Amino acid sequence: MSSQSYYVGIDVGTGSVRATLVNKSGHVSAISTRDTKTWRDPTDSRIFEQSTADIWSAIGIVIHAVLKDAGVEPSQVKGLGFDATCSLAVADFEGEPVVVTKGERLGQHGERNVILWADHRAEKEADLINASGSIVLDYVGGTMSLEMEIPKILWLKNNMSPSLFSKCQFFDLPDFLTYRATHDTSRSCCSLTCKCSYVPNSGWQKDFFKRIGLQELSERDYTQIGVMEGEEVLIAGMPVGEGLSKKAAEELGLLPGTPVGSALIDAYAGWMGTVAARYKVNGELSDVIPSLEESGHRLAAVAGTSTCHIVQSPKGIFVPGVWGPYKDPIISGWWMNEGGQSSTGQLIDFILTNHPAYPEAVKISKEQGKNVHIFIQELLEQLRAENEVDSLTELTKDLHLYPDFHGLTFDLFCKDDAEEKLYTGNRSPIADPRMRGSVIGLELDNSLTSLCKQYHATLLAIALQTRHIIDTLNGSGHQVTSIFMSGGQARNTLLMQLFADVCCMPVVLPANSDQAVGLGAAMLGRLADAFGGRRMLEGEGGASGDVVEMTPPGMMIKPSCTQKEKKLLDAKYKIFLETIDIQKRWRKEIEEASK
Repeated sequence: MSSQSYYVGIDVGTGSVRATLVNKSGHVSAISTRDTKTWRDPTDSRIFEQSTADIWSAIGIVIHAVLKDAGVEPSQVKGLGFDATCSLAVADFEGEPVVVTKGERLGQHGERNVILWADHRAEKEADLINASGSIVLDYVGGTMSLEMEIPKILWLKNNMSPSLFSKCQFFDLPDFLTYRATHDTSRSCCSLTCKCSYVPNSGWQKDFFKRIGLQELSERDYTQIGVMEGEEVLIAGMPVGEGLSKKAAEELGLLPGTPVGSALIDAYAGWMGTVAARYKVNGELSDVIPSLEESGHRLAAVAGTSTCHIVQSPKGIFVPGVWGPYKDPIISGWWMNEGGQSSTGQLIDFILTNHPAYPEAVKISKEQGKNVHIFIQELLEQLRAENEVDSLTELTKDLHLYPDFHGLTFDLFCKDDAEEKLYTGNRSPIADPRMRGSVIGLELDNSLTSLCKQYHATLLAIALQTRHIIDTLNGSGHQVTSIFMSGGQARNTLLMQLFADVCCMPVVLPANSDQAVGLGAAMLGRLADAFGGRRMLEGEGGASGDVVEMTPPGMMIKPSCTQKEKKLLDAKYKIFLETIDIQKRWRKEIEEASK
């Protein structure tokens, strides 16, 4: 039996739980995934609810599975880390789940105790908060999203019996998982600052809670949201309590006392699992050793159905339309901003699947034994050659797509409601939920040629919007010089090259970039075990070195477009920005005409 040490990262996504078992070098020994359940309300499309009991059961199943698959004994697991979506979990002070479903059972004990991040029931509450003028708004780009936790808690207060509301504990889901694992109510700086209106350097804002009607939270010394005035807030990887409780250890198949690291929101775990990567250039490993200072120049793009963009800096930088700055979410003394695109991977799928030629593309790609994206990209190259143009940008130069379509669809986990849409518009850097997608330059053509051109225009639009976000970040004081990708989109080499060419900076694809979030969660377990989380938090070399050691080297994609294509891309970017201004102007003209 090997004496090697292992760490388990638990990633709780929107529709599934994934366990990643890694060793000290970051090698992934086993992965297991289990779907979770989401409840919808047939009469209210805004409602998305889950269950911590269902999630915890899935966590136990996937941990047992990875230990079995890798032949690893529980005693070899030296640390456990969690990341999760920023959903609101509600329990009483004994840890029993409390129902969040509107109706007669609201506030009673029951299974449906999670308001998923995607839930939009708290629209009125968010409007009230955004009209408050509070300092808390300065740290969320000026506008608080109804997906954050305080609007949802306020909705519960407005709809629940006061006697039941007073018995509730409210958790951002990552913190609930460490609570469930350790029975310790310590909260993470990541969740409190990013999603719960905990203001850097000054903590809870009593006047804010009174102004919006949540004065109970301050009157009860904030015990309902977990951190009393002056109590320690844990930074990423700091050990939670005494590690796994006896009950949790039995349920998960691990040993009692196994260290549990303070948790992260999923996108931040993606940052942690990517930005410490060294990289190869032309097959040779770069001699650049990642440092804390260097991390401030690396934008982590966690790209799947949507994309989150996270960058840190040694000082707080306020960026219009971008969440933050958040202090200490991962490293003590450092600040982070979070931007995002509401629909990226989902947009690509939408454009493809709604084109008349898509079934033909799927049929031919299957006959050729290829992924449909590879087939389309090969066909694009063939069209480029036939049209005697130098680049795909030139091939699609007269087709302009603006990417803020109606936001995300949740068919990934709402199998019975695949057409349900959540209207989110633009998240960053415009922060305008009313923005909508557009396509200019369409022809009377429903052929494979049209499909290929629209596909490329969509990829280019996503890259142009990424440049818009980076330009806004750098224009406000950040110094982003490279993009570190993770998630499924990192496998799309055409898109990655467009990112490099459009943004005029290298793109680094860490090894196993689709596993970066789980790797980041596993790192939390190692920090809790080896360093008590503290040396990294203080910026010392030891624990930071561990994160570098656990991040396998990746591959760098450099900008490679010609000067001719660069001129086209710059023109496309100018048109992209003009499209935003035109849409806003048209909207205003229509609103005035409708009065």
